[in-house]
Amino acid sequence: MPSSPLPPSSPPPSSPPPTSGGDRLTAGRVVSHVVVMLAVSAVLGVIVAGLAIPFAGVAGVGARNASEALADLPEELDTGVLPQRTQILDSQDNVMATIYDQNRVEVSLGQISRTMVKAIVAIEDYRFYEHGALDLKGTLRAFVTNAANDGATVQGGSSITQQLVKQTLVTQANTDEERREATATDYSRKIRELRYAIAMEEEHSKDWILERYLNIAYFGDGAYGIQAAAKHYFNVNARKLDLRQSAMLAGLVQSPDALDPTDNEDRALARRNVVLDRMAQLNVIPQERADRVKERSLGLRVQPANNGCTSASAPFFCDYVLKYLMRDKSLGRTRADREQILKSGGLTIRTTLDQRFQDAADKAVTDTVSSPKANAIGGLAMVEPGTGEVRAIAQSRPMGRNKKAGQTFINYAVNEKYGTAKGFQGGSTFKAFVLAQAIEDGIPLSEAINSPSPGTFQEEDYEDCDGEPYGYGEFQVPNSTTGSIVANMYNGTRLSVNTFFLGLEKMTGICKPYNLAKKMGLDLTNPTGDKRGNGAERVPNFTLGVADVSPLEMAEAYATFAARGKHCDTRPVTSIEDSKGNVLKEYKPTCTRVMQESTADAVSDVLRGLLEGSGFAAAQNLGRDAGGKTGTTNNGNSVWFAGYTPTMAAAAMIAGANQEGSPSSLNGVDIGSQTIYGAVSGSRLAAPIWGSAMRATLDLYDNKDFVYPSGVAGAGVTAPAPPPRRGGRDGRDNDNDGRGGRGNGGRGNGGRGGR
Repeated sequence: MPSSPLPPSSPPPSSPPPTSGGDRLTAGRVVSHVVVMLAVSAVLGVIVAGLAIPFAGVAGVGARNASEALADLPEELDTGVLPQRTQILDSQDNVMATIYDQNRVEVSLGQISRTMVKAIVAIEDYRFYEHGALDLKGTLRAFVTNAANDGATVQGGSSITQQLVKQTLVTQANTDEERREATATDYSRKIRELRYAIAMEEEHSKDWILERYLNIAYFGDGAYGIQAAAKHYFNVNARKLDLRQSAMLAGLVQSPDALDPTDNEDRALARRNVVLDRMAQLNVIPQERADRVKERSLGLRVQPANNGCTSASAPFFCDYVLKYLMRDKSLGRTRADREQILKSGGLTIRTTLDQRFQDAADKAVTDTVSSPKANAIGGLAMVEPGTGEVRAIAQSRPMGRNKKAGQTFINYAVNEKYGTAKGFQGGSTFKAFVLAQAIEDGIPLSEAINSPSPGTFQEEDYEDCDGEPYGYGEFQVPNSTTGSIVANMYNGTRLSVNTFFLGLEKMTGICKPYNLAKKMGLDLTNPTGDKRGNGAERVPNFTLGVADVSPLEMAEAYATFAARGKHCDTRPVTSIEDSKGNVLKEYKPTCTRVMQESTADAVSDVLRGLLEGSGFAAAQNLGRDAGGKTGTTNNGNSVWFAGYTPTMAAAAMIAGANQEGSPSSLNGVDIGSQTIYGAVSGSRLAAPIWGSAMRATLDLYDNKDFVYPSGVAGAGVTAPAPPPRRGGRDGRDNDNDGRGGRGNGGRGNGGRGGR
């Protein structure tokens, strides 16, 4: 048997005198309590060795009833794994967030200070290492004392093992009935606990039981287990607890809520002093030392619990991680199973977040959309090409419940399946998908297309997936500021000529660029619209960005160009470890080639033109190879810039929306940047967000060059000089897209407005 943490020379304490009960304390009542306990002891004759008591021979009806009750119980209590908190780490192993149902970090007995061990044994069960499952002497003393007080629980008589059994049953209770049974005050509960306690003492060592007890015990204010309590109240590890701290924590287990030092400091202080006196009475510490410590305050250094994503260093990235994992059926058959392991499994979730990118993204977004209460939402996502690792996601509205302060729990930066936000129309950023498909089809970059403004188009000229015309109707689309032009892929893209891309889409058909965009990461609906209810995505105006998307989707798609045609699914997690550090699952890159390298190289050669020149291009130039595309939807409901270097991709967005997320125009809206725009554009508002985040992180991603698209027909062609711009707005994009409502029977030949 392990040696006691109390010195062997410690004399047993004298039994306290009975609490005053007057004539209520009759001999008959005392005897009845004693007889009950003796009867219980007699019932257990077959396992009396576990009790360490000197008798086993009292018979009676009570004993027979108890025996029958015991016969219905399992012989052992399945202790299982204790619920523990989960930690979410960034890519530099810093803790981003903790999530839990019970704030617990399990530690071994060797990781707990010896002073703490002595304190808990002294106050809860000073003969723990000497008796069996039942400390009959202590139990009888408690029954006598409590009987003198009309059955009120004045003094506890349960051994540490019995307390562990009770705590285990409470922890395992999943229903109200099970919780009531685990905390009942009748003798049947005591009998049940005793049966399990005897089995536990036979199965496990005293040290194991004490270690388990210190890990399962509740210490108040949301702290479960000694390690969490030590960190919460004193910001130290359990192995560093000193006498003052240990005595306070040992005292809390008697009544964690009533003695909670954050609410009842005086009570906690008085209880701590009781523990110190008890330790001195047992000769664990000298009385002089106890008296010195009693003169001191509690010395609290309370640390916030930080449970969940709201207090995380990157709240919406944290939320994205949890939503991502909740979709992973390998973590559990049902959503409830997956939620349980995430909140109680003591996991370590390693993520792709780089806090340096996150800080840059947060600043870039809030510098532009600086008022969370504005009827606007700014968002940004940054994704590493070739791996799909998400480095940062940011939005202008902070996480929280206070809608008046602009707070929200809606994650506007990610796909609907990870958030609840339905996204916003992507505008001319979608032109890149038709551009890529045309190059993939072998159409020369120099292909000249007459691009009038406005242009009149026939639906039957657009082939859908079944090889049949899309429909039978006519629609008109203007160019925003270029007027009519004969354009090729270079200047048609740089000037964002709507009618050029509608002409190019005639050549590719609708189906192929639509499917290419899906392969590149966009969660587009099918033509019936049964997912989001709009049904207006695979339509001739697809190239003008009528579909709702998120910054994460667009960053993932444009990262495919950066990776030379290799698409990698975005992922925020690299691995999950259990509480022992064993890897449960790795999340490796999932990549597929969706276009030829030469196609992606040609797209990059075209898109780099938007960041080379004067105006906004000069303002966002990174000083290294980069390309991108602006987007502005009809009525200015949303503005975009999606761009990339060979080693980093990002997409920035600002959308008009009220506090519930319903779409509205950005025109004339004060977004907090001290400038109100009569007419918004992607180049003026979204591009600076992209440029700010990309420039702030230049040292964190490699400087590589694009590969020139040699062998691609028309590569490097000299684009015709653009005509004068209307209104003389130098440096603004020309992509006021998605005009005219749905039109033509609701088949989506125009912008629907971002949602």
